Amino acid sequence: MMDNKINRSIHCSVRNCAYNNAEQGYCKLDTISIGTHEANPTEKKCTDCESFMLRSGCSGSSCNG
Repeated sequence: MMDNKINRSIHCSVRNCAYNNAEQGYCKLDTISIGTHEANPTEKKCTDCESFMLRSGCSGSSCNG
């Protein structure tokens, strides 16, 4: 079952992502895709987890799941 699966190679603190295992702080995916929204990224805030998917029951800054 995917809900209990974790990938110990990918730490994640984004609790409103559908792939986050909030109990253990890891991602459930085998691999993730990282990208950028900048032409020339120079800081962490310039990068994005392109594998992110909003957890069901979450909206904006609130998450019930």
